[in-house]
Amino acid sequence: MTLTNFFFANPILMVVISLVFGLLVGSFLNVVIYRLPQMMQAEWTKQCYELFEIKNSSKPSEISPSFNLAMPNSHCPKCKHEISTLQNIPLFSWFFLRGKCSYCQASISARYPIMEAFTGLITALVVFKFGFTWLTLAVLFLSWSLIVLTMIDFDHQLLPDDITLPLLWLGLVINSLGLITSLEQAVWGAIVGYAILWGVYWLFKLVTGKEGMGYGDFKLLAALGAWMGWQSLPLIILLSSFVGAVVGLSLIVIKGRDKNIPIPFGPYLASAGFLALLWGDELIAFYYCLIT
Repeated sequence: MTLTNFFFANPILMVVISLVFGLLVGSFLNVVIYRLPQMMQAEWTKQCYELFEIKNSSKPSEISPSFNLAMPNSHCPKCKHEISTLQNIPLFSWFFLRGKCSYCQASISARYPIMEAFTGLITALVVFKFGFTWLTLAVLFLSWSLIVLTMIDFDHQLLPDDITLPLLWLGLVINSLGLITSLEQAVWGAIVGYAILWGVYWLFKLVTGKEGMGYGDFKLLAALGAWMGWQSLPLIILLSSFVGAVVGLSLIVIKGRDKNIPIPFGPYLASAGFLALLWGDELIAFYYCLIT
């Protein structure tokens, strides 16, 4: 019996294994979400020093220590105590340590286990939806990337090119193999996805004199178009705009948030793209039922 047949014969086991694997991936995604913006900031600082030829001040490495996604090892942000392997088990270690550093007893944010659990559930959901296939592997990579983009945009209002641009090209590559849609529809999805938000951006800027969104949003919608084709774009835009409007108005009305404070649009695009990929046909059918 092949591995594929084994998992098809034991779907519950397949989902459980994917859930555990998703927890491990979620732990790594926490690292990416935390470190990638700092790595980008360090690189920008270095480029600024080189551009302006600053020599009589502190070096860029003294402003932001050089590190990457692999080094240094995980440690407490307060006391710098290195976290051991047993203390770094996804989800369970946080509860075992009661959300505190084992050395200095500083609180560890509950966001870490929440992200691990969420990634595990998303991974299990994708595997349950698509089975043990090459398409599943591709969709998992997209889903994990959307999680990272959502959290970085939420924290920093930034959608890194290091993620959005490879996603765009990968979408074209997988659709050259016909995994989701045709290559022609994927290419037009990337073009139209970028052009739509680019047009909205400039129209809003000409009317109000303000920037309504960032270029990262254009690239993210282009990437989603490359993955799902141009036909998916109306649904993605509708879902993201609706959720964004509801959340934005809620923050203004309930929490008294200043309406001039920008709200990142990337999380809504990412969520809408994920929903459209998994349940696009069902959502469209539901919409038609409502209007007919």
